[in-house]
Amino acid sequence: MKIKNICILGGTGFVGQHLVAKLAFEGYSCRIVSRHPQRYRALQVLPAVELVQTGALDARTLEPVFADCDAVINLIGILNEAGKEDTFRHIHVELVDRVVDACRSAGVPRLMHMSALNANAGSGVSQYLRTRGEGENRAHTRGGASAAVTSFRPSVIFGPGDSFFNRFADLLQLAPGLFPLACPDARFAPVFVGDVVAAFAKSLEDKATFGRHYDLCGPRVFTLKELVQYTAKTLGRGTRVIGLGDFGSRMQARALEILPGKPFSYDNYLSMQIDSLCGKNGLEELGIHPTDIDTVVPAFLGSESQRQRYQELRTDYWGFSRSDSRRL
Repeated sequence: MKIKNICILGGTGFVGQHLVAKLAFEGYSCRIVSRHPQRYRALQVLPAVELVQTGALDARTLEPVFADCDAVINLIGILNEAGKEDTFRHIHVELVDRVVDACRSAGVPRLMHMSALNANAGSGVSQYLRTRGEGENRAHTRGGASAAVTSFRPSVIFGPGDSFFNRFADLLQLAPGLFPLACPDARFAPVFVGDVVAAFAKSLEDKATFGRHYDLCGPRVFTLKELVQYTAKTLGRGTRVIGLGDFGSRMQARALEILPGKPFSYDNYLSMQIDSLCGKNGLEELGIHPTDIDTVVPAFLGSESQRQRYQELRTDYWGFSRSDSRRL
């Protein structure tokens, strides 16, 4: 399958901006849907990138946006609900239906979908994981009738601008020496955003990936407590991380989910009752060597010289020159 024009939903988000940069410098034309395109000037300077302003993401709105596109990539997802429009079901299930309908009407032959590790419509331990699973199923069952569909199920994704290491870094900066942590024994295999982006790019035109579901993990397994301790050490802080038991974890979730931005919710607590690990790592199936946190995290959380070393690493992953990368 030869692909030239791609529409990316969620292209202004954390993973999306990295993916757009990768695809643009590989020669693809990228169309990004956004409510506020004027906020993303860094994307507008990339070659062959078009930002399209749109409001409601319904089939009637999306169909003309998908016109003349060879592929659609859906990266949209939420970790917590925020009002009537931003519910798990609305974003993870109903939006997928609308995307599939618009792809079918516009004749788009390729659909790539971002899901989550442990997503399961029937046995997901949280509403987040159940709706993620249902949306992934719908992308394949409803979308597969007219388009080649591939989905990706990453563990927690890290990289510059992430909402994991950066969020804990911010919280640790405010901690008065002690940091109470819910679900300290939850296990993750953090996966680098550059590897996730590479998985999308390598699969885009590869017929062997059609109809496949890929779990994506990093090379090492950590408990949540170990990852927060790692963050504190990288920041040079001697904060003591205190792991809470199950009762304390549930109480912290109930307390924090009423705060603005929901830094932690009861649904997050439920999601962490199952380890976010890969039985079979899709990165290795795709010929991508998983990147360790030691290679990247100290760079974007550390000193200026460390951040410069990350800039050099990013050049290797995205495939463009350092002079180009400075524009980002």
